[in-house]
Amino acid sequence: MAKIVIIGAGSGFGSRLSLDVLSREPLADSTIALCDIDPGRLEDVARYVQRVMDAHNLPAKLVASTDRAEMLVDADFVVTSVSVGGAAYWGKPYEYDIRIPASYGVDQSVGDTIGPGGVFRFLRTAPVQLEFCRDIERLCPDALMLNHTNPMAMLTWLHHAASSVRNVGLCHSVQGTTAQMARWAGLEPGEITYHVAGINHQAWVLAFRRDGEDAYPLLRKAFEADEELRRKESVRYEMMRQFGYFVTESTRHNSEYLPYFRRTPELREQFGLPTREVSATEPRRRAWARDAGNAEADPEVPALVRSNEYTSAIIEAVVTNVPARIHGNVMNHGLITNLPEGCCAEVPCLIDAAGVHPCHVGELPAQCAALNRSNVSVQELAVRAALDRDREAAFHAVALDPLTASVLPLDKIRRMFDEMWDAQKDLLAWMG
Repeated sequence: MAKIVIIGAGSGFGSRLSLDVLSREPLADSTIALCDIDPGRLEDVARYVQRVMDAHNLPAKLVASTDRAEMLVDADFVVTSVSVGGAAYWGKPYEYDIRIPASYGVDQSVGDTIGPGGVFRFLRTAPVQLEFCRDIERLCPDALMLNHTNPMAMLTWLHHAASSVRNVGLCHSVQGTTAQMARWAGLEPGEITYHVAGINHQAWVLAFRRDGEDAYPLLRKAFEADEELRRKESVRYEMMRQFGYFVTESTRHNSEYLPYFRRTPELREQFGLPTREVSATEPRRRAWARDAGNAEADPEVPALVRSNEYTSAIIEAVVTNVPARIHGNVMNHGLITNLPEGCCAEVPCLIDAAGVHPCHVGELPAQCAALNRSNVSVQELAVRAALDRDREAAFHAVALDPLTASVLPLDKIRRMFDEMWDAQKDLLAWMG
């Protein structure tokens, strides 16, 4: 019986990943331990998960508490999905991440990966994630940490650099993107195989095959024939045309990791990239909130249908020792030879009872590695800022961001950075 702790259960991952775990027969007797600092959200998601367990007559056990230490004792797996200082994508401090740079002309689409928003999100989150690591080292040192929190690459790098915790960073962009590519090419996702590597939110589909044959021509033909598809995926289509490979993560996300698409209003209009609007209140209700006894009509209990998240597959592979293949964020120790040694890379990984085994990739196409390195430089300086509590390194991370550097001179980047710091100084006080 595995004990699975989900920290940040109220984020939406608590319900989704719980259902994923419960859908796997070898995990049906697991203990799911939900933890969140918001008692109301925690109660709602716990009620939802318990309702699913009862309706499907499962032997699993559910516990929930706002006391993280209580939940972590003897855990086998620790899932993290948290936002520090406020909600992840609405209200403050997210508003500062988006609106202050926008006032200087740096128009971010999401602001959770690199750029001004990504760097400041990381600086807010880093000390809390390190608290998680210290608790795991003390209370469940053999546990495997599965992080879903952004900025994924920076946090994975920090976990490895500053703790002894076994960990892997998990995203759904590889499996989501390749399934989309298959459908665009007129195929079913199960018909294709793929080889993907790079960095989180900017990994490259190096091979895309059907029955051993290259399926990229089918994908290109589909784009050439469908103007609406080209418009919807304007950035990723242009990147494939100019650099030769399709990239993971969406057009909206990718537009802010590069200097080519959001630098001017004219470019944003050309590629159909709207300006980010930040809501002051929660824009939508999660599924667990609709199905937690709060809805006007009593909804049906969800079927145990699995999402495309890797988490439950990893847990099952460790528990059963039946290997699984995923794409994970790990340290680049000789995995991608033309990315910096020791950075965070996203590569194929095999999972078994011994844990996560990253696979050697070799060289990326030179142009793809060069684009990755421009993002890795931001990540490296941000991680250095957190490790050394160095505000100047944080500024350098923002100044090296490809989009920011394409829009602003250094003196204005400094002014923008200082304004963002002042707006969030209470959340950054840990840096001294």
